[in-house]
Amino acid sequence: MIIGQVAGSVVSTTKDVKLQGKKLLIVQPLDMVTLKPDGKQVVAIDTVGSGKGEVVMVVSGSSARQTEITNGTPVDAAIIGVVDIIEIQGDVTFDKTKGR
Repeated sequence: MIIGQVAGSVVSTTKDVKLQGKKLLIVQPLDMVTLKPDGKQVVAIDTVGSGKGEVVMVVSGSSARQTEITNGTPVDAAIIGVVDIIEIQGDVTFDKTKGR
């Protein structure tokens, strides 16, 4: 599982029938301590109604196909949660209510 920030969206009018009606978002992985970009962006199916700028949890591989929305769908990444707080060894590195 990775933590990332929704950076944008992908629109595709021609796609596999199992992807029709699914929201595709671009997620920038983040370092959980510094919240700076950490790796290449990925396209993920949104299963929780997240939006641009939100910090989210993303699963990939076979885990991405285990939600009700993605079951049996040809996906490699899925957004499965919106992050409220990240706490590492007692230090809060992200707090949604404080804007970081």
